[in-house]
Amino acid sequence: MKEQIKKLTSFLLTPWRRRYQKRNGTTSNQPRHELPNEEWLGEVSQMLKEGKPYAIYVKGYSMRPFIEHTRDRVFLEKRDTYNVGDAVLAQIAPGHYVLHRIIEKRGDDLTLQGDGNLKGVELCKEQDVSGVVTQYIRPRRIIPADDPKLIRRIKLWRKLRPVRRFLLFIYNAIR
Repeated sequence: MKEQIKKLTSFLLTPWRRRYQKRNGTTSNQPRHELPNEEWLGEVSQMLKEGKPYAIYVKGYSMRPFIEHTRDRVFLEKRDTYNVGDAVLAQIAPGHYVLHRIIEKRGDDLTLQGDGNLKGVELCKEQDVSGVVTQYIRPRRIIPADDPKLIRRIKLWRKLRPVRRFLLFIYNAIR
């Protein structure tokens, strides 16, 4: 039954899927050499702390719908302060890094959550943050993180947290 609903939804949303792929590009099929996150994100983190900006390809689905697995890159820079709504690269445990959005800030304590996550959150200190996303790099365009249209979408997405499950289901059917 669930598979039939998925097929029907996919069929009905085909026109939107084509429009989405035309606008945002598709995931690249070119081979890439991938390293485990523990190996290279530690080096990226060190470079960011030294003040050198860096762009990385994103792996994982936790930041959907704003960042897509292997399609998008993000440009990271070090900052002195971080605000609620910023997407940051942070070390939440030794050797374990995440690129998630700050949803709450209390003094030096930060609560992080991926845009595509329904419940799970991570906790870290402000000094554990390596850098903040300043640009979202898609195949055909670059979106600055301070773009007013993007900021409005992120704020709306945070308010829609109770219905994210359904919205993500539709998004995945369109993709």
